[in-house]
Amino acid sequence: MRHAGAVDFEPYRGELVAYCYRMLGSFHEAEDLVQETMLRAWKARDRYDPTRASARTWLYRIATHVCLTALEGRARRPLPSGLGAPSDDPGAPLTPALDIPWLQPFPDARFDVEVRADMRLALVAAMQVLPPRQRAVLVLREVLEFTAAEVAEQLGTSVAAVNSALQRARAALAGADGVRNRDVVEPDDPATRAVIQRYVRAFEAADVPALVRLLTDEAVLEMPPVPLWYRGSGDYGRFMDRVFRMRGTGWAVTPLTANGQPALAAYAPESDGAHRLHTLQVFTVTGGRVAHNVVFADPRVFEAFDLPRRISSEEFRRER
Repeated sequence: MRHAGAVDFEPYRGELVAYCYRMLGSFHEAEDLVQETMLRAWKARDRYDPTRASARTWLYRIATHVCLTALEGRARRPLPSGLGAPSDDPGAPLTPALDIPWLQPFPDARFDVEVRADMRLALVAAMQVLPPRQRAVLVLREVLEFTAAEVAEQLGTSVAAVNSALQRARAALAGADGVRNRDVVEPDDPATRAVIQRYVRAFEAADVPALVRLLTDEAVLEMPPVPLWYRGSGDYGRFMDRVFRMRGTGWAVTPLTANGQPALAAYAPESDGAHRLHTLQVFTVTGGRVAHNVVFADPRVFEAFDLPRRISSEEFRRER
């Protein structure tokens, strides 16, 4: 009988990382769990029967159990907006809450486009509220399009139980803020690119009025690991004014994508003309305006995106 020793697992690594990321909300943990999945698959290769399941289905079964085990007793990974009401004080202290396991963004550039489907931050954040098995059913059925029978086999349960879990997961997500916004467009949409380009120019110039004109009235700004967040273009603008007063003008920006959304790496100016990495910002653009900006300042996030920590004055001039 042909066994998994003759199967190349590597072509599935990228999509498995995306799956484990959706389950855990952490890119670094997802990479670790996929490595564990591959190791378990290799050790069990003599027990794999290709007449019962494809290698892909078999790997997802292993990955699902690895993720569910990792999630036992774990707190969910939130964004600040999932923990309480917005702040009304743009001058509030920016004190990180390092005891909270914050949701991380997903570095698109390291994976194929197909892997990044249905990965918006709002959806991943909302999924973290679901019980782990419901989360697995939702991703396996709705994103990866396994059949109910395949998911039942992967979870060691019945088709009826899978269908029930899927129904409950859909109901739980139906009312989640921003999750099912049909106006959200892809980052390569020309109108979206134009909005982000205008935002970049205004940001680099520290032009707060120009930034505010690009926002929706109810725009949200949040900054994990700082638990504060703001709603409304007014408070957004007042907070940005504070940032530029503290850090100065003449910023440098590198456009990116994360979670299938437009993003940028922001570099703050230094006295010698160089720029130091300050934040990674992930945008939601709806109706030609910025509706949401999640600003990450965690060095581990910077590592995942392979971002240089400092741009010299010579590098900055070349990029201009």
